[in-house]
Amino acid sequence: MDLDLRLVRYFVAVADELHFGRAAAKLYVSQPALSKQIRRLEDQLGAQLLVRDTRHVTLTARGQQFLGEARRLLAIARTMQQPAQPDTVRMAHVFELDTSREVADAYAARFPDVALTEHAMDSAAQLQALLQYRLDVAILRISPRMLVDHPAGWEHRLLRLEPLVLVGGPTGGDGRAGTASLHEGPLDVFGDPPESGSYNAHGDYLRALERDLGVRLRWLGTPGAFSHCLARISRSAGRSRFLEFASYARRYAAHGLPLAWPREAQPYYPWSLAWRAEPPAPAVADFLHLALTESAARGWTEAAPGAAGPPWLPPDDPARSGTGDPTA
Repeated sequence: MDLDLRLVRYFVAVADELHFGRAAAKLYVSQPALSKQIRRLEDQLGAQLLVRDTRHVTLTARGQQFLGEARRLLAIARTMQQPAQPDTVRMAHVFELDTSREVADAYAARFPDVALTEHAMDSAAQLQALLQYRLDVAILRISPRMLVDHPAGWEHRLLRLEPLVLVGGPTGGDGRAGTASLHEGPLDVFGDPPESGSYNAHGDYLRALERDLGVRLRWLGTPGAFSHCLARISRSAGRSRFLEFASYARRYAAHGLPLAWPREAQPYYPWSLAWRAEPPAPAVADFLHLALTESAARGWTEAAPGAAGPPWLPPDDPARSGTGDPTA
């Protein structure tokens, strides 16, 4: 059987979108033509790959298996058409947060002859880019939905539990310096709410915190750059309290803003290292090894020394099984 790579690309596009209309637009073909080509591929393989009705598209068990095979096949085809780049590692950063940058700095210092290509992507975009062979490694927050949508083709390890701290506003009146209650009025968060249309893995985490801890959040959207976040917090003039990453909080403190550890529970934001489920190139293998070594040396998966409350992660967070349950 001669497998048409064009049909394989069409199938991967539909599997990524789980929507024929969006996939057709992405491929610049009509939806009826795309449906016809997918049926042709299924006829060639002698198996149904997709289950479709008027509202949903899902992968069959054979479709899930074939998706991993299809990605590898397309990657091989791209490699054959392009010159090899053995000394390149492609990665991405989530805004200006520290974890991926510190790993990149350590890697560049240890392997100065490797070209480190860096991009800016949120967690969901990183996973898509990784599976589509546009990134070699990802440092991201893995949501339960990601594991459902992409059950195969990649591997991951917990890299860091980054504490969230309170910035600005009152620090509480119980005499315990450096702590504050999560329940003294609403907390402002830089995140996109579920109804925004740009809800992502960060929003998924904040929504779980809101439900599980009974915290009231005010969603402010995602300014992105630290300078915009700093301006927003500074404009509040102490009237609001913000729940923020430790990566940003240290920089806020340098501008004179007060910080406090949450009293009732200590939220940790889980960052994971992800790569494709295939033998990595030597430069990528070195990156993975160095990232996990840095994590261990920095104590990134341990409780923060100044934390006041017991550790918290979303009840269904995949990080609970990354290196054992960190909240146990």
